Amino acid sequence: MQTLIPVFAVLCSCPVWSIRLEADQDTSAPEGWQHAGRVAPADRVELTFALRQQNVDQLRELLDLVSDPDSPRYGKFLSLEDVASLVGPSQLTRKVVWSWLQAHGADDCRTVATHDFLQCDMTVRVAENLLPGSEFHRYLKGQRSLVRSPAPYSVHDDLSKHLDFVGGVHRFPPEIEAVSRAWANGKQREAGFHLGVSPAVLRTRYNLTAADVGSAENNSQAVAQFLEQFYHPADLAEFMTLFGSGFKHMSKVARVVGTQGGGKAGVEASLDVEYIMSTGANVSTWVFTNPGRHETQEPFLQWMLLLSNMSAVPWVHTISYGDDEDSLAVAYMTRINIEFMKAGVRGLSILFASGDSGAGCRHLTKGSNAFRPSFPASSPYVTTVGGTSFKNPFKVTYEITDYISGGGFSNVFTMPDYQVSAVNSYLKAMQALPPSAYFNRSGRAYPDIAALSENYWVVTNRVPVPWVSGTSASTPVVGGILSLINDRRFLKGLPSLGFLNPRLYKLQGQGLFDVTEGCHLGCLDEQVEGKGFCAAPSWDPVTGWGTPNYPALLAALLD
Repeated sequence: MQTLIPVFAVLCSCPVWSIRLEADQDTSAPEGWQHAGRVAPADRVELTFALRQQNVDQLRELLDLVSDPDSPRYGKFLSLEDVASLVGPSQLTRKVVWSWLQAHGADDCRTVATHDFLQCDMTVRVAENLLPGSEFHRYLKGQRSLVRSPAPYSVHDDLSKHLDFVGGVHRFPPEIEAVSRAWANGKQREAGFHLGVSPAVLRTRYNLTAADVGSAENNSQAVAQFLEQFYHPADLAEFMTLFGSGFKHMSKVARVVGTQGGGKAGVEASLDVEYIMSTGANVSTWVFTNPGRHETQEPFLQWMLLLSNMSAVPWVHTISYGDDEDSLAVAYMTRINIEFMKAGVRGLSILFASGDSGAGCRHLTKGSNAFRPSFPASSPYVTTVGGTSFKNPFKVTYEITDYISGGGFSNVFTMPDYQVSAVNSYLKAMQALPPSAYFNRSGRAYPDIAALSENYWVVTNRVPVPWVSGTSASTPVVGGILSLINDRRFLKGLPSLGFLNPRLYKLQGQGLFDVTEGCHLGCLDEQVEGKGFCAAPSWDPVTGWGTPNYPALLAALLD
């Protein structure tokens, strides 16, 4: 949201009639980051300028058409060049922004194929002159160093018409959430009788046979990693040696986009790569990696820019990343949604983990709380994946809600048409809903689908680690299954699934195991007593429509 604030000049030395592009962005340092003082004026920062795009309404309408199986335009996707022609900034916008940057001495800039982002390297002095009110400081967390402004920035009113936001100024990276429950109080737990979730368990539960592997040459899938999260090729090879028997698979990643860092492998990265390549077996797999070592990069934003700059990318992307919706500027999230729409009209399926905090909890005032949705999980233009557990943890049984599974209702984005009927049915049927003050019943509801998210085996740093849990496990599992369905579609001469949600909601649970038991976490107060939403027949805001039954889901999507 853009707010005209001429009086702000008095508070921040900003020019009269300046506008804060991200007035509602949380600029405070998250817990764990230590302030280390001002940055020297001669130090350098890299900022990302999101130029205002054209024809966004037309883009949204086109996404609806190419994603709706009842539309004659279904599956008729655009190339990156087509997308650039549709939404690229006007010549006036490009000229105004570029002239403004050059006038301040910020001329070391590069753009992307769609011309709607500029990444510019400059001194702190130039950055603070460009963005009145900004004041760059250094923050430390362990070995990591980050440069951010704790003070809000503004731009002149005339320029604000041509920019959506500036990246690299405020947002701190959220922490990766995948955790291993194999350790307690610093000591490794006894393995006991529990054998944990492995590729064989997943393939049994979701009815994947040895023949259900990829074979189409034009198929591909990807995971994205951020913030010192790296996979090691040796771990992947070891994992497949230990757990990859019984089905044809690949033991090497086809392509790494970005720079793999050194040091220890991350549990999150190992988990993502190993399991998308287990369910999406024998499908060419890419890893997008962004170390985030440049102190002013926003790693998630860097990944979005990569998609805007590559004409050929994998068809399915899974990302285990999220931030509290209320900590992000609406202008920023709205623009990121446009990037998701651009991916959808190109035929890409973008999957996000729903998070591992249940409904979440935000403390509003003393004695007053509300649930806390996560973004991009709450985006209407991605498929969000929740988590489940086995009813009997020692057997391959039916599934119930994993209490950590993220889910709920956006406070920012309205409920998309494709899910109105399903969500309203849930709201009408559930007798034990949380108090209405805790959630926005007219917001985008998530997740859309789910899979097992508890007690996975992962090989990381050449060591098999048990009890790794989180929706960051369920997300690559679903992604791999969608890749197998794409594979069969390609062999029939059909297009990729693209943005799945409109079709998923029209199926009304067909091809999925319905999850009807269990509730997830909520606020620890007297009103909800730690409980968020509960599972129910059909769609629910804990497990979506349920978990994949591969042969049935394939049959439903193979046309």
